[in-house]
Amino acid sequence: MIHGARQLKSIARLTVVSATGPAVPAAPTAIPVILRATAAEATGAHMRIGGVRIVDRAIRQLARLRDARVIVVSDDSVRLPHRLPANIERRDVDGDVTAALAALQAELGPETTTVGADTVWLHPSGLEMGIRVIDRASCRAAADSVFTDLRGEAVGLFDRLINRRISSALTRVLFANLPVRPVLLTLLAGCLGLYGALLVASGTSPTVVIGLAMLEGYVILADCAAVLARLRQRQSRLTAWLNTMIGDAVSVALILAVGRALWGQGGTFLDMKLAMTGAAMTLLYAAVTYRELVRQREADVSKLRWWFAHGQPLLAFRGPGSRSIRAVTMLGRRDVVIGVSLALAAVDQLPLVLPLLLIVAISRAGAALVQLFTPGWRLHRPA
Repeated sequence: MIHGARQLKSIARLTVVSATGPAVPAAPTAIPVILRATAAEATGAHMRIGGVRIVDRAIRQLARLRDARVIVVSDDSVRLPHRLPANIERRDVDGDVTAALAALQAELGPETTTVGADTVWLHPSGLEMGIRVIDRASCRAAADSVFTDLRGEAVGLFDRLINRRISSALTRVLFANLPVRPVLLTLLAGCLGLYGALLVASGTSPTVVIGLAMLEGYVILADCAAVLARLRQRQSRLTAWLNTMIGDAVSVALILAVGRALWGQGGTFLDMKLAMTGAAMTLLYAAVTYRELVRQREADVSKLRWWFAHGQPLLAFRGPGSRSIRAVTMLGRRDVVIGVSLALAAVDQLPLVLPLLLIVAISRAGAALVQLFTPGWRLHRPA
């Protein structure tokens, strides 16, 4: 572990008091961070976790710190990327590295935090919790810590119990060692989900179960894409938007497929009408959420702020009625909906799946309508 490094947090600044006016807050300054990339760190810096060199992982994490000025100290022992992020600069050192580091720290000031390019930490704001990699054993320990943390990021009930465990193991064994991007896995997951919905629409009992099993595979593969993106520190707005749109397309296809399957199994056209109504409500929810994503400059639906949640994301909502809203939100997640649908179909209870999907569609449409007619002043960004 790194000892003595301070966690990067917003800190209070001194104020300048004018003789003729009120106190004026001093302009915030970037907190300096030194990343050592010298011969002492070369062995661990070149090792890989999830297919990414530890030094590259460190640079990508530090690039996400908006309030930090990062300086990479290099003696050419560690190969650095040709292009560094905007908040990271390189200082080449000749001669005594220890003396050069001491001089640089004195130049930057007492707030300076120093970390090694051979260090793995889980979150960029917790530099003091890093694990230094010096050999294969410490590299495995760091990898175990990273994948354990990724499993803990799962939100949905089925994701926590089943899906994220499978997707983390699959990513570690297979996808992390392949030159595959998260966006490709997201597209493959979407194709698998739509094909599963087509199988459900066929209406025969064995095929319906197989189709829902493929939809479960879609959820796991989409989780693999999320794990891989976080593992490589490659989360992007494009991937988040693509995951949102594919998820909505699969939701619409699933409810229509269930209605068609029930109609084909001896039901009435009413089943199909209910399914089309649910699909229309899901499309309404999708249209409103896309509008809100653009308005709030977000790409992930889970980060949207809703006025009935006092301008907070639903999963982070705190206040009156928060437990009920969070419970409804959790039960409407795709992992729960598809997992319960698969369980019901496996015991030949497909007719119960359509009411479940309708309840989810109605709750989403209701939230969308309330959000749509909310005055704009209630959706201001929190200070």
